[in-house]
Amino acid sequence: MSDHDLIVSHLEAAEDWYLDDLRHLAGIDSGSYDKPGVDRVQGWFAERLAELGFEVERRHQAEWGDDLVARRRGEGKARVLLIGHADTVYPPGTAASRPLTVAGDRVLGPGTCDMKAGLLSGLYALRALEEMGWRGYGSITVVIVSDEEIQQRHSVDLLRGEGPRHHAVLTLEAARANGDIVTSRKASRWYKVEAIGKAAHAGVEPQKGASATLAIARIIDAAFELNGLKPGMTVNPGRIEGGANPNVVADRASVLFDLRAWTNAEMEELAGALRAVVDAPRVPGVTATMELSGGAGMPAMERWAGTVRLEQHAIRIAADLGFGLKGAATGGASDVSHAVRAGTPGLDGLGPVGGLDHSPDEYILRSSIVPRTALLARLLQATAADEELIDG
Repeated sequence: MSDHDLIVSHLEAAEDWYLDDLRHLAGIDSGSYDKPGVDRVQGWFAERLAELGFEVERRHQAEWGDDLVARRRGEGKARVLLIGHADTVYPPGTAASRPLTVAGDRVLGPGTCDMKAGLLSGLYALRALEEMGWRGYGSITVVIVSDEEIQQRHSVDLLRGEGPRHHAVLTLEAARANGDIVTSRKASRWYKVEAIGKAAHAGVEPQKGASATLAIARIIDAAFELNGLKPGMTVNPGRIEGGANPNVVADRASVLFDLRAWTNAEMEELAGALRAVVDAPRVPGVTATMELSGGAGMPAMERWAGTVRLEQHAIRIAADLGFGLKGAATGGASDVSHAVRAGTPGLDGLGPVGGLDHSPDEYILRSSIVPRTALLARLLQATAADEELIDG
């Protein structure tokens, strides 16, 4: 029997176990702020990875869930990194109120798509390869972080440190609802722009005031012109605050901008263009400042040459498995962007097909579990055998 057939037959035989494991994991509340729940998920994966011969390290966090780093040495040269996250967006009690259910081809439950099923696919792909006795890699590292769903991050340095140590990064997030994997993601940043003016009575002596709200309005209008400065560049004014009663000339106002661009260099260009807008005089007597909000933002997942090679491997393997596959670009952010920031090629969306994340209808497709996990297992083999990717 070929390696292809061995992997598929192993996964088909294990599908019911996979669903039982998913039912167990979806039954654990593991919102980002629920340390005990996240730690239960991490402990479960730590035990299973240790059973597969991985050296497992729990990186303790006092306030947040622990992060998990597991490594296994092989007999080849390639170093491959698998990444995912154990946290969800759901509050305590969600797991009990919405236990995992199967409705036709849909498997519904909190965190099924984002991303407990993807983590399981990583585990089951590694089990299938272990069943075959495959050791053709230099090392496989599994990193599961606990804080992907929130802005207050502690794991960014871990991801940025691990990425350059590997030849490829494979992300276990779910495939898009149409089955696409992700080959590039935009960089994103939030900037807070604040205007400081001078208060005055709007009816008696408005001329003695300097309207911060007017300045912010003019900044927003000018910033909107930056949309499309280059393909994919976007500027969105989100939360706007300022002023008090209408009879007072506002002395303070602010706006929070979301900036996105396809490359890290273009993000710097866009941020510089926004700063020029902010620094230009808008209203006499009003000064405006601009600063990063919510951390340094998310770097781009750029489509390096090595990423194209990984994509080609994935498309070929999918065809062998009997389904079509395409790579997609998206404006959304993912932890893969941190891991590939320094130039390591990567692919995202290698978990089962699913959708409606962060909602009561979140799901994965049962019919995608075996083929997508087989794709991941064979992609690990193809990556480890790609000498140009390793030596390049």
